Amino acid sequence: ELIPPTGISNMKNKNSMTVATQKEQESKGFFKLSWFERIAFGSGDMAQNFIYQTVTTYLLFFYTNVYGLNPAIASAMFLGVRIIDAIWDPIVGVFVDKTSTRFGKYRGWLLIMALPLTVLMILCFVVPPLGETGKVVYACLTYVLLSILYTTVNVPFGALNAALTRDQQEITILTTVRMWLVNVAQVAITYGVPTLVIFFSGTMDSAEARNGWFTTILLYGIIGFVALLFSFWGTKERVVISVEEQTNVKLSDLFTEIVRNKPLRIISLMFITAFAIMAIGNSAGTYFVKYNLGDEGLVGIYNVISALPALVILPFIPWLRKTLGKKQLLYVSLIISFIGFVLLFVVPTQWTAMIFVAQTIRSIGFCVVGAFIWSLIPEAITYGEWQSGKRISGIANALIGFFFKFGLAVGGFVPGIVLTMTGFNADNAVQTDSALLGIRLLLAVFPAILVAVLYYIVSCYNLTDEQLIKYGKEIEMKNEKK
Repeated sequence: ELIPPTGISNMKNKNSMTVATQKEQESKGFFKLSWFERIAFGSGDMAQNFIYQTVTTYLLFFYTNVYGLNPAIASAMFLGVRIIDAIWDPIVGVFVDKTSTRFGKYRGWLLIMALPLTVLMILCFVVPPLGETGKVVYACLTYVLLSILYTTVNVPFGALNAALTRDQQEITILTTVRMWLVNVAQVAITYGVPTLVIFFSGTMDSAEARNGWFTTILLYGIIGFVALLFSFWGTKERVVISVEEQTNVKLSDLFTEIVRNKPLRIISLMFITAFAIMAIGNSAGTYFVKYNLGDEGLVGIYNVISALPALVILPFIPWLRKTLGKKQLLYVSLIISFIGFVLLFVVPTQWTAMIFVAQTIRSIGFCVVGAFIWSLIPEAITYGEWQSGKRISGIANALIGFFFKFGLAVGGFVPGIVLTMTGFNADNAVQTDSALLGIRLLLAVFPAILVAVLYYIVSCYNLTDEQLIKYGKEIEMKNEKK
């Protein structure tokens, strides 16, 4: 009988142990995913950005400079829509946790709502042949409906990553891929939208630009629609509550969860602050380049800098998390972004190259923050399940949705009010000094203050990876005994 060499024998034993360990881990919900599924999952968020990020970045500018709305009216509308939307989020979260579609508990919503969401996004950028009052009503109606439909996609999609696996490192990779693709979308949005609108219309901020806006938004809507379908097709739910458990989900769980789940409360505050920073800064960017720098042709280049650093940095987030730890990673990133915001305020507008450098520094820091906080949501879901026995991913993501949309509401309301108070007038090719100062405050000072607030909020988050592994194993042991 032939006896294999010792090295080969040991290698086989080691491989067998590795396979056995992996199977044991997967039986406890700690699944390792293929790159195909990671990309498919990330495509869902890329799709939502092609649809919704386009709206949040450019709709205020479109309303004031193309559609013809007064900035104060547009801001009041943004605030009202956000309030309605925020109330709607928790309702959707409870509904999603209490029901399942024939295509899955969460992923089915990507298929069902893809077409309605795309259509409403396009309608938001149509200028109807109506009087002033009619145009305000049309704008409110289309924007409210878009936000409502977006929630029915965003909440279940947000819960989907926690349904794919319990493995925290895998979720970090999922989030990294997701946010990398989001930034691909943002490059296409921030650079592509103004470039295409100007290409189709010759300008981007007058009534003559309406056809260019419509054509561009139609194109982006189609891309988002296709990406949503791919995300639905390429993912598989593995960690979800049973039919028996979902019948026990109640509306009161919304309030119970936010009260007893401290990590979820802290993450919610992170989202309020981070999205207020993004919304205020993004809204001001187009105005800043057009009026403070005096060259609307630079809008695309300036905005694309917000996304380009992320394409380089985000693939290293899993390694950075292991090396620095999640809190230190967030601290360093916030400090870098704070420096960038300060530079955006103090560097003279004549120094265009230095303005772009400052924007790059800001983007390097904040792209990590904006991406990484999404990976914390499944941590709060796991903590809540360990604490209460209920894995209510939809409710947790709805609560996050409520708070990040509250941040967007602040970010959408503040710019219009500041522009009005400082004397901004869209009909003027050259703005007053006070209006230019108001734009710069929105671009840099308000966000810098909020970055300092976010730094403090991060310091209050104390859920460790070791705790999460322990909680996950205890949950699966309880499930096996049922």
